[in-house]
Amino acid sequence: MLSRRLHNRRTFLGLGAGVGLACVGTALYMHYIEPFRLQLRQLSVRLRHAPAGRPLRLLHLSDLHHSDPPALQRIRRAIRMGLEAGPDLACITGDFITADLLQPDALAVALRELSDRVPTYACLGNHDAGPWAAQRGGHLQIAEMRAFLARAGIQCLFNEACTVHVAEQELVLVGVGDLLAGDCDPARAFRGLPAGSRLRLVLCHNPDAKERLAPYAWDLMLCGHTHGGQLCLPLLGTPFAPIRDHRYVAGLHEWSGRLLYVTRGVGNVHGLRLNCPPELALLTLS
Repeated sequence: MLSRRLHNRRTFLGLGAGVGLACVGTALYMHYIEPFRLQLRQLSVRLRHAPAGRPLRLLHLSDLHHSDPPALQRIRRAIRMGLEAGPDLACITGDFITADLLQPDALAVALRELSDRVPTYACLGNHDAGPWAAQRGGHLQIAEMRAFLARAGIQCLFNEACTVHVAEQELVLVGVGDLLAGDCDPARAFRGLPAGSRLRLVLCHNPDAKERLAPYAWDLMLCGHTHGGQLCLPLLGTPFAPIRDHRYVAGLHEWSGRLLYVTRGVGNVHGLRLNCPPELALLTLS
């Protein structure tokens, strides 16, 4: 009887030690390995209003979340990886920073490496500026962030649109303010746009804003914000994704006769990822 009890105790302690080591190993992997497993995702996207000439190669980045020197290294790596893919145009869908605009000169230099090579456009995310960010120690004034992006050679579209001439083609980019910040104003963004069959792309940080954009004409909406769920758990899915509609946490989706692409993003918050490596996307529009 005593030997059986000792055996059971050793078995229990062994299982406990194994579970403990697995938890420690998973935690280390989530913090030190997966956040740095940056992937380039390449997709062909067929659109109703296709570019008139050759297919257009669009680089989509989001959620850079610059907060410390390692994040800056990750941003530089993402930009260089994206440029190696040979894009015609680059779009960044918000959350350049997590709270404060740290190392602005170094970050501007890193972003210039992209904007000096290809036309680069952006919208703002909830962490960049506005009431949501200010309540959490970030910036209130959007003008400050827009001025920084201009210094980095990036045109920020804040509830406005522009016509872009790239690769001997013409398309319309529409950028809206962030939903959580209360700045999403599609009526203002689409005001005055001429009717026609030109390709229309929307830059919108949060995919939950899609219903607000439903009454307007556009072909493809580029989003971030979700980080792909950041922690994708077996059986549970993506419970921590900060959106209402979990059907659109990541990837290319058809919605209401249009397309959405939601990227997993380059950075993260809290320094953790699981089953959800960071990404940048090269979308070939045809």
